[in-house]
Amino acid sequence: MAALWKGRRRWKTNNYFKVLARSLTGKYEYDYDLVVIGGGSGGLACSKEAAQLGQKVAVLDYVEPSAKGTKWGLGGTCVNVGCIPKKLMHQAALLGTAVKDAKKYGWQIPETLSHDWGTMAGAVQNYVKSLNWGHRVQLNDKKVKYLNMKGSLVDENTVKAFTKAGKETTLTAKNIVIATGGRPKCPTNIPGVEHGITSDDVFWLKNSPGKTYILNVYSSDVGLECAGFLTGIGLDATIMVRSVALRGFDQQMSGLVTDYMEAYGTKFAWKCVPRRIDKLPSGALQVTWTDTQTDSQHQDTYDTVLWAVGRAPETKALGLDKLGVQLNKETGKIIVGADESTSVPNIYAFGDIGEGRPELTPTAIKAGRLLARRLAGQSTQLMNYDNVPTTVFTPLEYACVGLSEEEAERRHGKDGIEVYHAFYKPLEFTVAERDASQCYLKVVCESSGNQKIVGLHFTGPNAGEVTQGFALGFQCGATYSDLLNTVGIHPTCAEEMTKVHITKRSGLDPTVTGC
Repeated sequence: MAALWKGRRRWKTNNYFKVLARSLTGKYEYDYDLVVIGGGSGGLACSKEAAQLGQKVAVLDYVEPSAKGTKWGLGGTCVNVGCIPKKLMHQAALLGTAVKDAKKYGWQIPETLSHDWGTMAGAVQNYVKSLNWGHRVQLNDKKVKYLNMKGSLVDENTVKAFTKAGKETTLTAKNIVIATGGRPKCPTNIPGVEHGITSDDVFWLKNSPGKTYILNVYSSDVGLECAGFLTGIGLDATIMVRSVALRGFDQQMSGLVTDYMEAYGTKFAWKCVPRRIDKLPSGALQVTWTDTQTDSQHQDTYDTVLWAVGRAPETKALGLDKLGVQLNKETGKIIVGADESTSVPNIYAFGDIGEGRPELTPTAIKAGRLLARRLAGQSTQLMNYDNVPTTVFTPLEYACVGLSEEEAERRHGKDGIEVYHAFYKPLEFTVAERDASQCYLKVVCESSGNQKIVGLHFTGPNAGEVTQGFALGFQCGATYSDLLNTVGIHPTCAEEMTKVHITKRSGLDPTVTGC
């Protein structure tokens, strides 16, 4: 208690002199120009940009271990338990498919193939750890103060930071940025929920998860991606979907993705809800669920249950309510303005924690850099959140930019849009004799005027790589005629986008039959 009182007295004394200095000089002496709470991709980008612009910056980052005790280093969700390990494990699954294809191309492959989880997981985890270290080195090189501490707000210019052991430090700053992102949610009303794991755990498992049941109650893309790579490396994976898959995405494309996954070997329990999970004496997990279409109850045993029910913002421990920072009561996210400002001066928030913002790493990185430039007085440019491209890394990848067909129709009316579409067969599928019936693309355009493109969707190999280039066209206001005037690269899947000419309205067969 004596040490705590001494620390508080020192803080009050220091602040007294700072207030006195401000009254005499009109300026306030802060410890930092900018304090960033959150060391994910967005927070790191913001802090490094600010430091390069001459700001004195500190970053606070502390990861609370998951309920299963999983913990990781600097870099946030994307680096540690999201995009990076997910894409690498997706690649492991793609390589398994490629090995099977290789026989058709003349490679002499043993009849029996097996996958070793430990080798893959160890390699992925080592790479992630190298990124953790790289981020620390970059912060040091750019003179950003890194504190492995939890932060909470005292006022609009003051942050209290706590170590794991409870040691307290007070930081003052001209501006404070919150970029704490989110963590996976778990249901609270299902008995046995504690027996499951989340995406915070699956990428750090040292042993194979074995037969896995993925409870994808709220249509998470992460759930589908995990089911896809688990199936791809030879595991028995079942995914439960309460209503529709990939809510918020184009539903025709979603159907193609899940049709391919089912053909690929992933099992689906459609229109089902979980009831309970029981741990048996053998250690196996018995899952009970209800099929809402037939009102029938089902039961099976699994080695692992993975919860993929969405994410919750990390706001509860920040002390936002005491300061009056306005939150969306339903989502718990921070309400922000176009400039990432909150309802309290000098406090900003961006990334997954911001209400209405895409939960995507590249948008957080770009928004963080732009915010740093504005706070340093170097720019007035705001982040443009329209037409952000994204990819779902399922076995058949799906990428899109702009509006879904449903949203385009809602905004413009059924007669106000024209949809050009095509089913195509990737050349690499031909010799391998792979089914390409879900390889599809569509371009959603305004039907009037110069037919401005408002949505573009693609399922097929390397969907993200294909769509990234077309996203530039969106930023430039591309039209359907611009697309047709673009020369494709032959033979590629991407070139099919430049040749698409059949409309849904025509009713003609959209299957591509040749060059």
